[in-house]
Amino acid sequence: MTTFYNEHSKVFVSVDCIIFGFENKKLKLLIGKRKMDPGRGSWSLYGGFVEKDESLDDAANRVLYQLTGLKDIYMKQVGAFGAIDRDPGERVISIAYCALINVKDYDKGLLEAHEVEWVNLEELPDLYSDHNDMVDKAITLLRRRVSSEPLSFNLLPDMFTLTQLQHVYEAILGEAIDKRNFRKKIKAVEYIEKTDFVDKVTSKRGAALYRFNKDAYLADSTFKL
Repeated sequence: MTTFYNEHSKVFVSVDCIIFGFENKKLKLLIGKRKMDPGRGSWSLYGGFVEKDESLDDAANRVLYQLTGLKDIYMKQVGAFGAIDRDPGERVISIAYCALINVKDYDKGLLEAHEVEWVNLEELPDLYSDHNDMVDKAITLLRRRVSSEPLSFNLLPDMFTLTQLQHVYEAILGEAIDKRNFRKKIKAVEYIEKTDFVDKVTSKRGAALYRFNKDAYLADSTFKL
């Protein structure tokens, strides 16, 4: 430990993970009851303190893996939250991260082990400290990016129907989308590929299944919906 900066006060740095999923036409958030003081028992995002040998991204990836058991998932930094009184325990600056996962990829055993649950976004309770503000900012960022980045595919299985894709867009945007215009735009996007498979589970008539071609997307950076 060096003696540099001893004249300055020390603060704690943490990461909080805003984990979105999609199920039954609803955008969901993964939350749990806080297990430590201050705020024990309050609804909260899942997070942790940044260790001295970690970068911010490393800490967020560690927390996400501990909670979900998943790697290489979509994750973006939302922003820093550093109000002086945001944590009554100590001076804590938190960096919020947004992650998108397919609910069905999440092992239900981990839900029980970590005592967390999926909650519909419109039914979100009051969360600990400024966590509701973090969620609001994350949603705002998603709505700005959803038409220019292929975010929605992170919330869906590898193969999906156009109806499922439309429902994801509607859940993120918080509004209905004209079906005819949506399908016209989607079918013009080369990296949303129609497969030879048909969904006979959610569609009685059998709906064509599509998939996202990541290589084609990376070759064409003009995504716009």
